[in-house]
Amino acid sequence: MNLVSYIIVFIGEFLLFVGVIGDLIGALGLLRFPNFFIRLHAATIGVIGGAFYPLLGVTLIAIGADFLGVYRWFIAGSSLITAFLIAILAPTGTHALARATYRARVSIPYPKVIDHLEEDSRA
Repeated sequence: MNLVSYIIVFIGEFLLFVGVIGDLIGALGLLRFPNFFIRLHAATIGVIGGAFYPLLGVTLIAIGADFLGVYRWFIAGSSLITAFLIAILAPTGTHALARATYRARVSIPYPKVIDHLEEDSRA
């Protein structure tokens, strides 16, 4: 392996470490936050930080790993596509969960500062 491959693998390992930190922060947020909506925010942080960044790290590690041969491009491509799908679908799913929970009145956000949806439904 040459110097460029070592640097690419090191950056990939750093992104894996960022993913571990993102998962820890998301798990602590799920345990400590008071209501559903704020916990949903922590879950999204866990998904983006704990899945998106490590998949980018796997992409870089696969590109820099010469011992994988031609298969490294398949690993890199599939992990890159998966990372971008997660980046697109995770916020969309979180929004759908929050909207469904709000409309079903299962969990009322407290304390309410501004509630534009409630103001629109009164008008």
